Amino acid sequence: MTSSATPISKEERILRAVKRVLTDIAKDTHTPPGVKHPLSQQTIDSIRECLSLITAREAEIAEQAGRPSAARPEFVDEPKKTHVVSLHSIKKRKEPDSNEE
Repeated sequence: MTSSATPISKEERILRAVKRVLTDIAKDTHTPPGVKHPLSQQTIDSIRECLSLITAREAEIAEQAGRPSAARPEFVDEPKKTHVVSLHSIKKRKEPDSNEE
């Protein structure tokens, strides 16, 4: 979320609510491949355009408020910046005996 130093504006709350509703509509009307979608292609394109405009405006507001987004898209062929390690692969080190020198 945001820090308490820069509160979220009413416009940001409205944008988030509208974005949430549009994405919920997309999820609720998702159809498997080959099945006719209940929404027209024009409506689908309009939803995409609205989501794009909302995202652009959210970025503008955040930048104007001095809190630019650190989120960046990740591509499949990009090297990963993190490395996941399984806890099961970590073995305990054997503690050296304090009597041995």
